[in-house]
Amino acid sequence: MLRGPVCILLCLVSSFCAIAQPLAAYVDIQNQVMVWDKGMIRKIDYLPPVLMKVGRSAIPYLDNSRAFKIYYGGGTKEINIGFTNAFFVSDNLVAYLNAKALNVFDRGTAKRLTNICDEYYLADSVLLYLDGQRREYRVYYEGQTYQIEGFIPDSTLPSIKVSDNIVAFDNFAGLFRIFYHGAVIPQEDYPVSSFDAGRNTVAYVDANRQFKIFHNGQNFVVEDYPPQSYTVGDNLVAYVSSDGYFKIFYQDSIRNLGFFQPIYQVGDNVVGYRDPSGYFKAFYKGDITDLENYYPDNYVIQYNSIAYINKAGTLRMFTEGEAYDVTNATLSNWEMHYDVLKYQIGQNIFRVFYKGRDY
Repeated sequence: MLRGPVCILLCLVSSFCAIAQPLAAYVDIQNQVMVWDKGMIRKIDYLPPVLMKVGRSAIPYLDNSRAFKIYYGGGTKEINIGFTNAFFVSDNLVAYLNAKALNVFDRGTAKRLTNICDEYYLADSVLLYLDGQRREYRVYYEGQTYQIEGFIPDSTLPSIKVSDNIVAFDNFAGLFRIFYHGAVIPQEDYPVSSFDAGRNTVAYVDANRQFKIFHNGQNFVVEDYPPQSYTVGDNLVAYVSSDGYFKIFYQDSIRNLGFFQPIYQVGDNVVGYRDPSGYFKAFYKGDITDLENYYPDNYVIQYNSIAYINKAGTLRMFTEGEAYDVTNATLSNWEMHYDVLKYQIGQNIFRVFYKGRDY
């Protein structure tokens, strides 16, 4: 058994339940793998892992002997001994390959999906894959599998977007389709020019060059001409219209933020942007918050949250509509997973900031 060097790994994630504490996983100075779950430390392994990844509800990893294990629900389950060659994790699912066989781990249960898979896309609660045995595209969603495209020529689907709980794609006949809540919706009977997807939401430019949005099962024609740019997040779409107005589609209506060319990023339920005065602002669930009187060069935007270091050297976090000064200490490293912020002071001090509280 190989022994790795002493190292510290810290991976953080919001828990599956909104009111629970986040998960954290790290290797301590004794080379033991520790998990922090709901405020409690659990030792789950005695040697540092070869590879570890963190989702919102599970921590899959290859242990020191390359056995594939998943920490979930307060305990660790060994999935196999040395057969897994790739794995990925999202909010709710773990997808992994044993040779070319695709498997999914969902709510504590592992399931084989196909023995041959060369193409797959993982999102929060959907897993789209090309079944090499049946020669068809299928989606795993809420414990069931669904066929979304049955005729597979030698090529693969030309355009696919998978995000959170939705799949958008042009099929082989050139028809635009959306998989949503277990059903394939015949959205357009012509190819679309472009499209993007987020939770419950797909934005696209149709064959007539109209800008349309599918949201929560409803269709909206929002512009008669293609936007200059657009990006879809969870339950919202930010875009610059053809006549130069910066707009945000949220809760089935459009908010016009003004005539200017913004720099902007879109996350889950949140948009960070530079306004006409050069200020850094955040749009979150219909409200706008001033963050800085300048636009930072670098910031991270994810689940309801924005994190960055300002000009004064303070690590700041905007989360769920509130802005916090997290620390002004000199940091060795910091990163944000979902709405959980991890930062490192010196060599061995790791802190967690979550929902306004420092741990």
